[in-house]
Amino acid sequence: MECPHCQKEIAGKRCNACDAELPIEARYCMQCGILLDEADPVETTADREEGLDLENRILCPDGTCTGIIINGKCSECGRSYPGESPQDR
Repeated sequence: MECPHCQKEIAGKRCNACDAELPIEARYCMQCGILLDEADPVETTADREEGLDLENRILCPDGTCTGIIINGKCSECGRSYPGESPQDR
């Protein structure tokens, strides 16, 4: 899920009823209004990131950031990567 203010990637989950993207701490879906039962399994952002190829990752060019480049942007600070990312190959 992307922060609407700074465009930084933040932890999120999806509503099982309408598939809307929600903040990880949401108790209700902001799209359909359904109560998000804690017993229901939800897909988190971390679940989607499990498929990352860590052997071929590119670190953020910032030098002080701990993020990696995903789809041309740093996963932590959002900085654009000037070169070709592994996902583009």
